Amino acid sequence: MSYRDTYQQWVDEPTLDPELKADLKNMADDETTKEEAFAAPMAFGTAGMRGVLGAGIGRMNIYTVRQATEGLARFMDTLSDETKARGVAISYDSRYMSQEFAYESAGVLGAHGIKSYVFDQLRPTPELSFAVRHLKTYAGIMITASHNPKQYNGYKIYGPDGGQMPPEESDKITKYARSAADLFAIKSLNIHVLRAKKLMQPIGEDVDEAYYAEVATVTINHDLINKVGKNMSLVYSPLHGTGRIPAQMVLRNAGFENFRLVPEQSIADPEFATTPFPNPEFAQVFDLPIALGKKIGADVLIATDPDADRLGTAVKVGDHYQLLTGNQIASVLLHYILEARKQAGTLPKNGAVVKSIVSTELATAIAKDYGVDMINVLTGFKFIGDQIKHFQATGEHE
Repeated sequence: MSYRDTYQQWVDEPTLDPELKADLKNMADDETTKEEAFAAPMAFGTAGMRGVLGAGIGRMNIYTVRQATEGLARFMDTLSDETKARGVAISYDSRYMSQEFAYESAGVLGAHGIKSYVFDQLRPTPELSFAVRHLKTYAGIMITASHNPKQYNGYKIYGPDGGQMPPEESDKITKYARSAADLFAIKSLNIHVLRAKKLMQPIGEDVDEAYYAEVATVTINHDLINKVGKNMSLVYSPLHGTGRIPAQMVLRNAGFENFRLVPEQSIADPEFATTPFPNPEFAQVFDLPIALGKKIGADVLIATDPDADRLGTAVKVGDHYQLLTGNQIASVLLHYILEARKQAGTLPKNGAVVKSIVSTELATAIAKDYGVDMINVLTGFKFIGDQIKHFQATGEHE
């Protein structure tokens, strides 16, 4: 079927969402846009799918979200009843349609008798991963396009360990999703039916508190924080995303009290009004944090992307702020962690650090200086997680 045929199929669909009907009308005479939207389905892999919002099999909309979730549901249907009963945790960010996509995902799962645990408000990706483990669900769904511009949204599936689904499972989910070729025939229960059938349960403060408590356990040098935490001046920006409340809680719990939020960027806003490209690795997103930092004399500036799983920082050097790259941040953190553990006597004799092959070799030099092995893996946290699992199973490294 050609992209024109698929486009016409959507035009003729009587149940099509009204907003998507308008989108179809707008692209009626635009063959380039029409081909982009209907030539091929969205790519789906271990990192999920991500694309421009709008009508079409190649765009993010309620029908492509239903199809992706149908793939997950059909895959879970092949598992044991006990595994299937564990359900799925769902979270979403501040983007257009994020909450709607979260509820659609719950609706499709519910049509298969699979229970969803849906956050009552937007939450960051790291907390979704935690919720999967804390609630012992089989999977997690995060609705986000990470640091992409406002026109985008995305869909990520996480496995029982809170990490990205491994390739084998991801390939099966993709296969099942593609088998649901008629997007308009996929069943989705509305939120009222889900609640009545007890197939959707809200996630709220209880999981938040458990998450903050778990994050607090990673602090390794309380004495240093007690010494400098009250006086070190910080500026934080969530870049209109999910990080505003969690970041404040984590900073306070750790012992940092002297921080300010960038007011213009602290409101959850799908327009990303102050930063069209909400990537904390880009220097331009720090214009407002730098302005506030100079005003109050801040020592460190921090920003996170809309789903708060990517961090950027700038430090005060003389009369200006120096933006650090991801490799620089990782190197500083690695040196701090290894030195703190050495001083505390908790640096293991068979210690290891795991990094991706594209990350800086400065980290390798730092690890070597502390007598710690460096393990290189392919790019992606999934591969780092696999290595950690291997160490836990074999005791080869700590």
